[in-house]
Amino acid sequence: MATIAEVKVNEETGKVLVERVVCAQDMGEVINPEGARLQIEGCITMGLGYAMTEEIRFKGGRIFDEDFDTYELPRFSWLPRIETVLIANREMAPQGCGEPAITPMGAVIANAIFDATGARLLELPMTPERIKKALGPTRDQKL
Repeated sequence: MATIAEVKVNEETGKVLVERVVCAQDMGEVINPEGARLQIEGCITMGLGYAMTEEIRFKGGRIFDEDFDTYELPRFSWLPRIETVLIANREMAPQGCGEPAITPMGAVIANAIFDATGARLLELPMTPERIKKALGPTRDQKL
């Protein structure tokens, strides 16, 4: 499996817009291509949630995020264009296809942010605050 992402980063706010994700997956003989694509897209969506927004926070020893008002899940309105490439290999028995797409999303987005800004992020989720911290002092502060 190989996954890449294209992002835009607002360096003033730390906000990231994931514009495109491409995932190519070798899963042996593909029995249901449309089902496989949908499974991969759903898992990329879940991985984007882990990478960008989902975090359980505590306040006073209690879970702060007890509902979806504060615990932000991916929404269709901010999902990127997702492209899937199914690599059919009739020499191999059919394999699972969805869940592997979840795992690399944190690293994929972190590497895309690094390519765009030079800032290396090592903690999930990659919130605007963490991105601004990774970017370091602004140009004005350096002068």
